[in-house]
Amino acid sequence: MYRIFAAIMVAGVCAPSLQAQTLPHTSAEPVLTLADALIHAHVSSPFQDVASAGIRAAEAQRRVAALRPNPSIIAETENVAGSGIYQGLRSSETTLGLALPLERGGKRQARMALADAQIGRAGIAAEIARADLRLRVTQSYVIAGAAQRRAAITRDQVGIAAEVLRAARVRVQAGRASPLEEQRADVARVAAEGAEERAERSADVAAANLARLIGMPVEAIDEAWFERVDALDLVRPLGSTNTLIATAARADLDTATAQVRLARSQRVPDLTLSASARRLEQTNDSAAVFGVSIPLTVFNGGRSAVAVADAQRDQLDALRRVALLDAEQDIATTQAEAANAATTARNATGPALTAAVEAARIARIGYREGKFGQLDLLDAERTLLDTRTAATDALAAYHDARARLERLTAEAPIAKDTDR
Repeated sequence: MYRIFAAIMVAGVCAPSLQAQTLPHTSAEPVLTLADALIHAHVSSPFQDVASAGIRAAEAQRRVAALRPNPSIIAETENVAGSGIYQGLRSSETTLGLALPLERGGKRQARMALADAQIGRAGIAAEIARADLRLRVTQSYVIAGAAQRRAAITRDQVGIAAEVLRAARVRVQAGRASPLEEQRADVARVAAEGAEERAERSADVAAANLARLIGMPVEAIDEAWFERVDALDLVRPLGSTNTLIATAARADLDTATAQVRLARSQRVPDLTLSASARRLEQTNDSAAVFGVSIPLTVFNGGRSAVAVADAQRDQLDALRRVALLDAEQDIATTQAEAANAATTARNATGPALTAAVEAARIARIGYREGKFGQLDLLDAERTLLDTRTAATDALAAYHDARARLERLTAEAPIAKDTDR
């Protein structure tokens, strides 16, 4: 009981520093909000270019799919370089004409249907890329915010350790304490300075990573946003059929279905019509030549290709159902993680932190007046540091879980009907 009271007293020593940290950012440094970070990322990120290029490629493939087969020029000479009357070109017959392939079985329509499905899938991929970019920026923003808070905590701890060292020296000089207390306080100060150096370095790296992602320098993170915890909107309908995950799975299945249709259309042989003019060198006469050709599907009737497409479609249908099950599990798990982190964050930044602050304040006063020992003071300071660190970790975990939950439940845009 005495140590608990001592811990409460020690936490009060850090009250001014802690309160300064938990207040909104008021320095001259420009504060980067999450909304601004997302806007800059969507403008400068190369991930957007990847998605746009995928859409353009699919649209170009749609134009290619709509093209008809090219005609061919036929040119041939017969009855040349023989013997007798066929020596040289005296009895040659020259034929010049055009051959036009005619697609049968709906091949062109099947190609366009497959291209349309691929365009839809590319559009969904672009939305997924935007959602992934939003998640990545948000997570980097959270990491940077948490790193800055940890750096601020360590700076406060350095100040606290310096104050403890001064108090210990006063007590030692007054003969009220052993020189061991001064040495112990000096060791704590050195440890605090080392922790500050590490935390500052981590904060610089986190800010630099965020700056690379959004294409602009990062000075300070929105402290008010980082400290805000709102679990009321975490309860949302699950298993939505319009999420990006479900829509992407359906688009993959639609593409596979279109591939089956194309494979079936390939089983119907095409016709090639030809019309030519033939000139007979021996009589200097001309004649028309008409022809038609059709391949014989003796060795490859296309059944294997259809079987492959059917199997791939069945596989994607099964993968679609698996993806939906996994998504529902991930949503439920992430929802619980976000709610638990929110509860932990509210407790760590509320009653627990208030008690630790008051403990530090009372313990610092008691140590100066010689009512409490140094071990009690250090224990209370450690309690305060752990509480503040736990609060930062809980807030970071909450925002990370919330961002992942928003990504899992992100809805696909409503497709617009367009005539191609």
